[in-house]
Amino acid sequence: MLSKNQLGFLYMFLSIIGFSLMDVIVKWSVDYPIGQILFFRGFFGIIFYFFIIPRDRLHNFYQTKRPGLHSLRCLAGLIAIVAIFIALRKLPLATVVSISFAAPIFTTIFSIFLLSEKVGIYRWLAVLVGFIGILIITEPGISELNIYYIFPIIFCLGLSYVAITLRQLSSTEPVWLISLFFSIAITLLSFLTIPFGWVMPSFNHFIILSLIGVFGGVSNLWLSQSYKYSEVSLVTPLKYLTLVFAIIFGYFIWGEIPTIKTLIGAFLVIISTLIIFRREIYKKKEITSKVIND
Repeated sequence: MLSKNQLGFLYMFLSIIGFSLMDVIVKWSVDYPIGQILFFRGFFGIIFYFFIIPRDRLHNFYQTKRPGLHSLRCLAGLIAIVAIFIALRKLPLATVVSISFAAPIFTTIFSIFLLSEKVGIYRWLAVLVGFIGILIITEPGISELNIYYIFPIIFCLGLSYVAITLRQLSSTEPVWLISLFFSIAITLLSFLTIPFGWVMPSFNHFIILSLIGVFGGVSNLWLSQSYKYSEVSLVTPLKYLTLVFAIIFGYFIWGEIPTIKTLIGAFLVIISTLIIFRREIYKKKEITSKVIND
């Protein structure tokens, strides 16, 4: 019988594998329009979430007291997912994953303006280190005027705002409803791209493409379960295994070898996010201690 922390590790590891496989399929699907890939991500995500809706909510699963915040979360999420899908097709897998690790850096900045949080010298230092890492990774792209390096950064910006809205939504809304609304939003957006041309997939390709939605949906659930069973401080560092999988898949499937600059930049971004993460844990413990003492 596994302990709660062991279950948390297991769910986090499974979510990392699921998201990594989804990224691989998105990168592989270059013969299909982005809008069509969004359809598979959204529609099959919807099907998945309908299996986990509590029975007592089946008749009114769509009800929410915070439609405006859901809309903002979906808009930011749509911007992020379109950007990352484009980046995955145009850049090496390890490069995209390395830059995507910078999302907590932008979340820290957004939290100052949107949540009125106070950020100390350590987190500002971490933000600076993270931006240096991003510059090291993207420098070859900037020098060659490769505009596609901007898309992982757009993804980070969108994901950072999503993180802010999730903090607010999760206090009143169930995780499955937040994810379900997002899958519906993705599907609706995909329908708007039909006039720009979709490609009829073969049966085998249809099965592979449908896995984008399945992996995306189930990985989100596994991620939530990981945080439910284990301490966040224990399981979050496992996320950086995503870079290991990206390097392995990129090399064996597309013959991509990450450059030294990419690895150095990724190291700096990872260090910066770990600093931010550790400071947030310290801050929460400090607040909890004050509440107990008072």
